[in-house]
Amino acid sequence: MLYKDQLGREVEIPSPPQRIVSVVPSQTELLYELGADVAGITKFCVHPEAWFRSKTRIGGTKQLHLDKIAALQPDLIIANKEENTKEQIEALAAQFPVWISDINNLESACDMITSIGHIVGKHHVANKIATTIRERFDLLKPLQPNVPTAYFIWRDPWMVAGGDTFIHAMLRTIGLRNVFEDLPRYPSVTLAQLAASGCRLVLLSSEPYPFKEKHIAEIREYLPDAVIHLADGEMFSWYGSRLLHAPAYFSNLLDAGNLQ
Repeated sequence: MLYKDQLGREVEIPSPPQRIVSVVPSQTELLYELGADVAGITKFCVHPEAWFRSKTRIGGTKQLHLDKIAALQPDLIIANKEENTKEQIEALAAQFPVWISDINNLESACDMITSIGHIVGKHHVANKIATTIRERFDLLKPLQPNVPTAYFIWRDPWMVAGGDTFIHAMLRTIGLRNVFEDLPRYPSVTLAQLAASGCRLVLLSSEPYPFKEKHIAEIREYLPDAVIHLADGEMFSWYGSRLLHAPAYFSNLLDAGNLQ
C-alpha cells in the first residue's frame, strides 16, 4: 500500500509490515506500546528495556550501521528528519521503504502516532493513545504570565533549545517563554548571554548531556535569583507514547518551582 510520510513522500509499504527497523528512540517505544514488533533498533532505544536487551542494534541515530540494517531485510524503516542523517536515510530509502516523521509540535506528534498505527495495523490503539495525549494536555493550565526560561541540552559549549524545536513547543505549551526562541535549532550560547536574557527559570536536560546537581552551581553564579532544575529530557523531547506521561510531569515540575 502507498502511505504518505510527514515530508509528503509516498512510500510503498506492505500491509502490515513484518520486519520493522526503528531508528528513532521515541518511535521505538511507540511501536512497543502499539503492540507491534521490530527487528532492529538503535543503541539509544532504551525503552522498553526488554527490547533494548534483546533486539538487534543497528548503531546510533546519526551513525547507523547500514550493513546491519540491510542484513535484516526490513520491509519498513521508521526514521525522523531531525534525529537521523539525511545521507544515510536516503541511502536506505534507495533499497527499502522508509517512512520519515517531521515533528514540530504536539499536533504533528499525534499525527505521527496515528499514521504509524495505521501502517502497522494498530490504528485503534494509536487513536486511543493520541486522543488520551490530547485530553491530558488540554487539562494543563499554562503559566500566566509566561515565565522566561532557558532549556540547556549541552555543556562545553553550552547549548540550548531554540525556537524551531519540539522542545520549544513543549515549553510554550506549559507557559514557559523560551528566552532563546529567536535562535534556530540548538545554538551555542554563553552564560553571559543567559544572564542578560531576563531568564527566571533554567532547565538542565538529562539528555543528550547528562546534567547533574554540580552543574547548577555554574549557572547560579550568573543567575543567582533564578530557579534552576534538572529536567527529564525524555518528557520534553520524546514525541511518541511517552507524551502520555508528560502532562503530569510538567505539572509537578511547575509546582516544584513555585512558578504558579
